[in-house]
Amino acid sequence: MGDSTDVAKTFRDLVESADRKFARVRDVQPYGRRQHAYFHKVFKAYTKLWKFQQENRKKLVEAGLQRWEIGEIASRIGQLYFGQYMRTCQARFLFECYVFYEAILNRGYFEGTKGSPKDMNLLGLRYKELRFYARFLVVALLLNRLEMVHVLVDRFKAILDDCRATFPETNFKEWKQVVQEIARFLKVDVTLMNTRPLRYCALYDSHPTSQPYVARFHANRVLKFQDALLTSYHRNEVKFTEFTLNTFRMLQCLEWEPSGSFYQERLVESSDNGALNDRSGPSGLIDINLAVDMTDRTLPPNPKKTILYRPSTTQLLAAIAMVCEELPPDSIVLIYLSGSGKFGRTVASQTKASRTSMASLDMKFRTHEHEKSLPEVPNCDKGDSTDCSGNYLWLGPRGSAGSNMLYPGDIIPFTRKPLFLIIDSDNSHAFKVIHGEERGERAALLLSPSRPVFRNQSGADLTQNGSQFTFFLTAPLQAFCQLLGLSQCGESTDVYSKADNILCTAFSEWEEMLCTTTDLDLVWAQVLSDAFLRRLILRFIFCRSVLFLFCHSLDGNCDQCRPNCLPHLPESVSSNSEVVQSSVRQLANIFDVADCFNFKDK
Repeated sequence: MGDSTDVAKTFRDLVESADRKFARVRDVQPYGRRQHAYFHKVFKAYTKLWKFQQENRKKLVEAGLQRWEIGEIASRIGQLYFGQYMRTCQARFLFECYVFYEAILNRGYFEGTKGSPKDMNLLGLRYKELRFYARFLVVALLLNRLEMVHVLVDRFKAILDDCRATFPETNFKEWKQVVQEIARFLKVDVTLMNTRPLRYCALYDSHPTSQPYVARFHANRVLKFQDALLTSYHRNEVKFTEFTLNTFRMLQCLEWEPSGSFYQERLVESSDNGALNDRSGPSGLIDINLAVDMTDRTLPPNPKKTILYRPSTTQLLAAIAMVCEELPPDSIVLIYLSGSGKFGRTVASQTKASRTSMASLDMKFRTHEHEKSLPEVPNCDKGDSTDCSGNYLWLGPRGSAGSNMLYPGDIIPFTRKPLFLIIDSDNSHAFKVIHGEERGERAALLLSPSRPVFRNQSGADLTQNGSQFTFFLTAPLQAFCQLLGLSQCGESTDVYSKADNILCTAFSEWEEMLCTTTDLDLVWAQVLSDAFLRRLILRFIFCRSVLFLFCHSLDGNCDQCRPNCLPHLPESVSSNSEVVQSSVRQLANIFDVADCFNFKDK
């Protein structure tokens, strides 16, 4: 018995040591290329702890070790892996996290915690269980494990219902909100998850006919895309935990789709709390091995992405400053900003002008009430835009209005480094002033329309469907269907497959045109070799043409519902180009909606 006591004491000491180290890295800032030196010590501490409990499991059980304590250790290790994924975007860390979380779920480490409703220790354990399910849901969503997501949602709801029944005097409002958030999130994104990945997939996104032209293309200067910063804030926008729908889509859009199975045979545990029978090799639950890369070794590394959830302006600028300061030579930063251009404006009010049928849209465009609802366009063609009233993005609800307002002039100092800017806002036009005012490097700008447009009301609410512009950049065919009010589920697999092939052929053709044209601006030429940025440019061309042709069929002035880019792309891929219009026409014909567009030969 004395031996078990000594083992238990050593175990508790290891737990306390690991937990102290964990606390020091839990709140480390999520941005910056330099890795916190303490992370290695934390992983080392948990490796030692995990191996110790493995080797001494029987004695620890005799000394009173509970299954939830094993689950807590495994959950912490999973958190560490997820934190490393968020800081580095190396897919293997996300996969390792999934392996740990799935093992916790399959072994039921947090299950069976029964006791008196007055037992606050039991309540604390149930909170641990709820937090585990919430974290696992995020990981499963990021990996598009839809089947697992539904399993986790059902179990999460069941646990929450049990907690509310067991502890009727406890307020579980925060956890009820989590259930509501995931329900909204899945309602929007579940169809997309059933089609094709948002990530860059060689099967869909590498076009064989244009690959030789891409391979031969070489600008005088080539920039590497290695860093991105993403943030989105709209009132009542769809989100889950700290991932808004817009940032979630952009995050996945800027990653490689892994191929093959990412973990080996599942673990098998004996029926009691004794030793484990591990058949999973070095990547399983039992061993922690950061040197094992479980992704496709032929894929390049993912660009590092920093996601900021509702940052103040100073927090955002500090993050941009650090990313730019640590940017490797001959590299470019992608900055994605999504937000309203009016302080206090709700998302619903931004899309109020779009909630109308196609038949009445032309008349609505000209009403006095609608003109007042649109953002003002100040005369800010030159100089610092901070002097222009209303020329900002509203980033969040906290603090004073000024601390939440981002002006175009705030970005200009960072143009000493190459920037690829995506501004998705009803006030995106304000950021045109950056073009020509750079401080050293010319920036590439993709600017959203001032307002979204739809054939009918079903897609108009940003609080339900996310941003239309971001949707086009991340899932162009689905965005096309949403624009026209087409139900993806209502279309046959054959029709949808033909439409996808048309779009792939169009992108391949436009890709070849960009690689062979003689009037491509250097700003675009120096990033065209990068697969992610090239795909964004192609999707922007598609988005611009579709919205131009759609709005042109309704009203002669479509500037407010068409995206812009600076510097300008070649005329050969403009909205008036016959090559571009031909592809949109073929797509419209497939879905029998050609009458919704104004083509040249109509």
